Amino acid sequence: MMNAYDKVYLEKARTALGRMLDFAVHDLGYGLAQFYELFLASGAADRFGAGDYTLLVGKSGVELAYHVLEQSGIQVVRVKPDYSVDRSIEYWAGWALAYYQWETGRAFEEINGYIPIQRIADLYHPFHEMDIRQFCDKMNELYRAAKPDTNLKLHRLKADLTQKELADASGVPLRTIQQYEQRLYLLRQTETPSRIFLSGARSCAAPSRSYSGGWRFRSRRW
Repeated sequence: MMNAYDKVYLEKARTALGRMLDFAVHDLGYGLAQFYELFLASGAADRFGAGDYTLLVGKSGVELAYHVLEQSGIQVVRVKPDYSVDRSIEYWAGWALAYYQWETGRAFEEINGYIPIQRIADLYHPFHEMDIRQFCDKMNELYRAAKPDTNLKLHRLKADLTQKELADASGVPLRTIQQYEQRLYLLRQTETPSRIFLSGARSCAAPSRSYSGGWRFRSRRW
C-alpha cells in the first residue's frame, strides 16, 4: 500500500499530532473530543492525513493547535506551553493515532466515525507499553467490529450488483472479490481493485474518465 507521505516524516508527524492534543487539553483547557472535532472540521485533519508538509513538518504541535483554532474562527490568547517531562494520555493518543492513520491510509474522519478519539485514549492502558503494531492490531479489531462490511461491499450493494455481476463487469475473478469482501485480501493501490472500484462502486454513475485515463485507487484498506 502506498502511504500518503514518506516514512522519514512519520515520527515528526506523530510528535506534532500528540503535542497538539496535549497542548489543547492541558494548556488551552479544551476537552479531548471537543478539540478533536475542531481538528476534523477545520480541514487540518484532511491536509495532515494527505501529507501536507506545511503541517507535517512546517508546524510544531503547539502551532498546529493554534492553526486549528484559527481555521475554526476561534480567537484565543496565546499562552506559554508547559513542556512536561511526562507524556500525557492525550499525547500518546495523538502519537499512536498518527501512525495508524499513516499505516492504513484511512482518513482521520473515517477512523473517528468508527473509533472515537476518546476510545483511542482509553487504550492507553495497556497499549502505551506495547509495540505500536499491537495497537494497530487492536484498532483494526475495533474498526472491523464497528464496520463489519468493507467499503467495497457497501458500494457494490449501493450499486445493486451481485458479486458475480461485479466480477463480470470488472474482469476480476469472483473468488478474488469474495476474498476482498471477507477481508481475506486487502485492496492495494497498485492492484486490480482499481478496476473493481471503477466498475462496481461507480457503476450507477458513469465515471467521467476511463480507467486508462488515470483513475487512482485511494491508498486505504477497504
